[in-house]
Amino acid sequence: MKQRGIFEKHTGSGIWWICYFDQFGKKRREKAGTKSVAIKLYGKRKQQVLEGKKLPENFRKPSVKLSQLLDDALAYSKRNKRSYKTDIPRIASLKDWFGSHPAEELTPKEIENVLGRAADKEKWAPSTFNHYRSLMSLCYRLGILNRKVTSNPARSVTHRREDNNRVRFLTEEEEKKLRKVIEGKWSLHVPELDLAINTGLRKGSQYSLTWDMVDFRGRMLNIPRTKNEEPVHVPLNDAAVAALRVVHARGDGKGRVFQSEKTGEPLENGRHWFDDAAIEAGIKNFRWHDLRHTFASRLRMKGAPLEDIADLLGHKSLTMTRRYAHLGPNKLHAVVSLLKPSDTTSDTGERDASSGITQVVVQ
Repeated sequence: MKQRGIFEKHTGSGIWWICYFDQFGKKRREKAGTKSVAIKLYGKRKQQVLEGKKLPENFRKPSVKLSQLLDDALAYSKRNKRSYKTDIPRIASLKDWFGSHPAEELTPKEIENVLGRAADKEKWAPSTFNHYRSLMSLCYRLGILNRKVTSNPARSVTHRREDNNRVRFLTEEEEKKLRKVIEGKWSLHVPELDLAINTGLRKGSQYSLTWDMVDFRGRMLNIPRTKNEEPVHVPLNDAAVAALRVVHARGDGKGRVFQSEKTGEPLENGRHWFDDAAIEAGIKNFRWHDLRHTFASRLRMKGAPLEDIADLLGHKSLTMTRRYAHLGPNKLHAVVSLLKPSDTTSDTGERDASSGITQVVVQ
């Protein structure tokens, strides 16, 4: 039901205004925020008018540009988020698209339309769209906390469904082709490939490794903080140890494990060589994260229990690990084979010649 004196300037925005006449008959409008706040503010102003109290000359705060909120979000990311380096270019893009807009005038529809066009143009995965949506929402949440805005329109932007059941792994033939290309053009990066395939580490965890996390004697990687904000201990097989030994022999064994041979700066990812290598090897629809799938899939095909694979991947539950279940021995075949033909019909069953139906006599 419509309520007198309050309205949304942009339907569906979640930002409510009030409209009333002061004691001199002058029509006034004022942005309130949420609907409940608007109802209370409208009642307060009407009471002030009835009592003849002087109303504030200027109700509206100076308009806050979204660029200010984006700057706050980037500063927050630097202090608190592991994804800070990937947030930098994303926030730069958001500034290009929305920076000059007054933050409280943006509607969910406008945000969704702009992100949708960018997704179509750049062929984003659903997860990429959701990352941008989350950054916008973070901006507004911090803005509300800092009392710069009163609502968060990004919350109403539709979250895109991600295909978390995707399993893409290297076949033996594909691995041979990929290795041939990498050994020919990017031979210094072979240990990075070997470590990824033999540990299943996420890209961020692998390239954040420091030598103090590597225990050669115990054949273990001790990572204090992962994507799940928990420590993980990754056992090393012979191939993983050999890869780390090769890298260790190149430097002084201090700081980050993977560093640029040219500049000595830490490497953040393998994008500058891996993507090109996969294309040159003719491997389609393959990304770095699929090396993690390769590790888990090969273990499952060797008969490793899902519980063990989950522990190695650092999954908190088996929900994510079950995507690999079909690759291993299927116990359900043994379960259904417990039913024999003799279990479905009685020895005294008689076939009706006219209907072709077996009549079962239950004794």
